[in-house]
Amino acid sequence: MKTYIQENKQRFFDELFSLLRIPSISAKPEHKPDMYMCAQRLVDLLKEAGADDADVYETAGHPVVYGYKNIGAPKTVLVYGHYDVQPPEPLEKWRTDPFEPVLAKDPVTGEDAIYARGANDDKGQLFMHLKAFEFLLKTGQLRHNVKFIFEGEEEIGSGSLPAWVEAHKDLLKADVILVSDTTMISEKVPSINCGMRGLAYLEVKVTGPNKDLHSGHYGGAVANPINELCALIASLHDEDGRVAIPGFYDDVVELSAEDRALLNKAPFDMEEYKQFLDIKEVKGEKGYTTLERTAIRPCLDVCGIWGGYTGVGAKTVLPSVAYAKVSMRLVPWQTSAKITKLFQEHLQRIAPPYVKVEVTPFEGGDGFLIPISSHAYQAASKAMADVYGIEPVPARGGGSIAILADMQRILGIDPLLMGFGLERDTIHSPNESYLLRQLFAGMESIVGFYKYY
Repeated sequence: MKTYIQENKQRFFDELFSLLRIPSISAKPEHKPDMYMCAQRLVDLLKEAGADDADVYETAGHPVVYGYKNIGAPKTVLVYGHYDVQPPEPLEKWRTDPFEPVLAKDPVTGEDAIYARGANDDKGQLFMHLKAFEFLLKTGQLRHNVKFIFEGEEEIGSGSLPAWVEAHKDLLKADVILVSDTTMISEKVPSINCGMRGLAYLEVKVTGPNKDLHSGHYGGAVANPINELCALIASLHDEDGRVAIPGFYDDVVELSAEDRALLNKAPFDMEEYKQFLDIKEVKGEKGYTTLERTAIRPCLDVCGIWGGYTGVGAKTVLPSVAYAKVSMRLVPWQTSAKITKLFQEHLQRIAPPYVKVEVTPFEGGDGFLIPISSHAYQAASKAMADVYGIEPVPARGGGSIAILADMQRILGIDPLLMGFGLERDTIHSPNESYLLRQLFAGMESIVGFYKYY
């Protein structure tokens, strides 16, 4: 594979860049045409790589790309990825145009990287599978049937995909779901995610007076929705950093001391972690390490808060309405539906009488676990050990890929997460990038997976 990469490197860049240039932002309705453009480009790349067929399928939301190669093999690998990307804002923090990919040096390490929105998440990682498949097919080494499903709604919760998967489950029959949409623990030690957290994402609206008011005429006499919203949010954690919603932890399974010790064997440098984030101390649920807090424990965070006047200069206004967006990461056995209901009921229960509180659910999905004893996991472990020279450690991802739990349930097969991103890639943030060595190591590792699986 190394030789094939070197011989085709420029073509790989041209093809990947053609995907990265398309602003397939699923969250913004005005980019609907770009979603179709990106989906069609993936169809073309699948066919060029050697798929028997590929096409764009309609859903209730953004389209799905499905393609396949059937060689009559006893095993079938279903490759999942997503072509939608996060909005690039704030644009002023990007060093380059987010949708004009460039090859540049990492400002810290000097290593070559691709900079663009989607460079890692998930167009770059999705692309690795296309090229690994192409290599195996062209060199006569493909020993499995391969199916591809690329969706356009992962960044907004995959709302339309469960119904599409349910309607096409015969089409999607396979033995394993192979995914590259996650990060490794560190640059020094590779890892394979054996589980991910779920997600419940909501918007809170607090309404006070029926219009904005003069803060001098009414201040101190009428409830300020921003003040009340802040008080509500502040009450959602106790002094030990636990979420203070009754019933929130009812379905959380406490790991054994042995399992916790295994998780904490993963290399982790606290000082390096704090330096990378430019913080003096970490903060989280009492009694758990940072690795545990981001993997085996649920959490609640405010992702955005606004209301009133935020423009230049002063405007003495007491706002009528205030808003917050709240994200709750959930661990396996917690369900998004139950946690969303608990949150809604709790806020209504504690809301003071002088404001009205509304909670609107946005995204949701459940977490999942896979056994590290599985044949697929062991194949991935051997493949990555060949490439990195060290056996990868099992890890749990702190993020969420909501659809994978649904696919696991509907199709009856486990996902395997061979992710090659690094924290330095700053996905979802300005200046997203992907190191070339990780891009190419990912291609080699995926080829190795097919060898051992």
